[in-house]
Amino acid sequence: MSKEKKITYVTLLSDESIHGEYESALEYVKCELGLHHPIFINGDERWTGNEFVARSPVDNEIITGYFQEGKENEVNESILASKAGFPGWSGYDWQTRASIIRKTADWLDEKKFILSALITLECGKNRFEAIAEISEGIDMLRYYCEIYEHNEGYIRPMRSEIAGEQCRSVMRPYGVWAVISPFNFPVTLASGMIGAALLTGNCVVFKPTSETPLSGLTLYRAFRESGVPGSAIQFFTGPGRVFGEAVTRHPDIEGIAFTGSREVGMWLHQALSTRAGYVKPLVAEMGSKNPCIVTSSANIAKAVEGIAMAAFGYSGQKCSATSRVYVQSDVFDQFCKDLCDRVKALQIGDPREKETFMGPLINRNAFEVFKVSVAQCRSEGGTVLTGGDIQSGDLMSRGYYVQPTIVTKIPRGHRLVRDELFVPFLVLDTFTSLKEALAEANNTEYGLTAGIFSEDEREIETFFETIKFGVCYSNRSGGATTGAWPGAQSFGGWKGSGSTGRGVGGPYYLLSFLREQAQTRVIS
Repeated sequence: MSKEKKITYVTLLSDESIHGEYESALEYVKCELGLHHPIFINGDERWTGNEFVARSPVDNEIITGYFQEGKENEVNESILASKAGFPGWSGYDWQTRASIIRKTADWLDEKKFILSALITLECGKNRFEAIAEISEGIDMLRYYCEIYEHNEGYIRPMRSEIAGEQCRSVMRPYGVWAVISPFNFPVTLASGMIGAALLTGNCVVFKPTSETPLSGLTLYRAFRESGVPGSAIQFFTGPGRVFGEAVTRHPDIEGIAFTGSREVGMWLHQALSTRAGYVKPLVAEMGSKNPCIVTSSANIAKAVEGIAMAAFGYSGQKCSATSRVYVQSDVFDQFCKDLCDRVKALQIGDPREKETFMGPLINRNAFEVFKVSVAQCRSEGGTVLTGGDIQSGDLMSRGYYVQPTIVTKIPRGHRLVRDELFVPFLVLDTFTSLKEALAEANNTEYGLTAGIFSEDEREIETFFETIKFGVCYSNRSGGATTGAWPGAQSFGGWKGSGSTGRGVGGPYYLLSFLREQAQTRVIS
């Protein structure tokens, strides 16, 4: 598909041309499965002697590939390789680096459908969400290049108070960054972190999650084949604990970019700075427990659609997924009925099929979280309004397929209301006043995305002024709390959801990978 025919979440569902290309790509990708893959250090293949097997959540009998179990030694070698490559890569003028990152976006664009098919097989996304993810990653890289150019490489003349001095502010790269990406957006989030680090002159040691290593390897090849030297980007696969311990301990790691759980993010933050003896930057997005408010003035049809899409898109396995809904009491019964009817109509099954909306959970751990959460709801006084069961039979017995689940009558402050579950499990509650709803929505240590459905402009304004979340929406029927796009919605969390206050895909994100140097020249 040409760059002129741009795919977004909005245009995707109505574009029939995608289906033939996607289905052809599914056939092509079959020949890429089940192969043995190395890690890459300084551009060279490295085989460690130990491998792990990656299987598809769509069908556990499908082996997506065999990957190296890297150890601390390989992590250390990767860091030293990038350290040695840093003077060369950071020495490129910023225009050259931007050109290379743009070529990477073009590379991804050319292989958009192959990568989308791969994402479906590796992480279980339906075709629409997989294609949209690749399109978002492409736009992310191009947007960052535009921002870098707009700011002229972040070199700015400054005024001088003394005659004969020339002053300027120059944003400089740190050095070597570790990039740790998640399973749920294996291309978009990884390309955003890697692209930002490389564009600004840093070098990268990249570790994808072990659930989606083939997507990570393909992304590594995209950067390399577009002109990033092997000394500037390393590719590592293996246990997360091994990698985390090694990079937080190594003196030549200058920063970490991470997307994942709050528990791991906080551990990385503490370990990185404690072991260094001074504060090192951590660019972290760490999930959330996202609320949506439905007032009595809301368009119920809009609210139902937006919440169904945001709560159960990609089986609730998004850090932006709606997981709590507060509904004004006088519209609660109608809203519940309409939402349950809409959710019952969602197609569950093989995400390779055009009609499927919700595919499998990523792994057994997520499957157990779902089962425990439903059982706890039922045993502790909650009511399951719809869903709550396991899907079985044929393909579904070879994966972790569950029903989208809506519950109510869960006490406020309960674990199911408080903790991020990352499964298709939505809690409904009622409220009397908007003030009460906002207090409950804000009553969390997280702060990533939030939404409201209301036709009262004063209520919407009060929501935006009061809500303590970084990404906020009103009346968004395409996704109550989901669907941020580069250059449109900066995607960054407050409180326990983020570490920098600067959102992915926003105008300030690149600054997280740079530090300021004041340069003064005395002219004789």
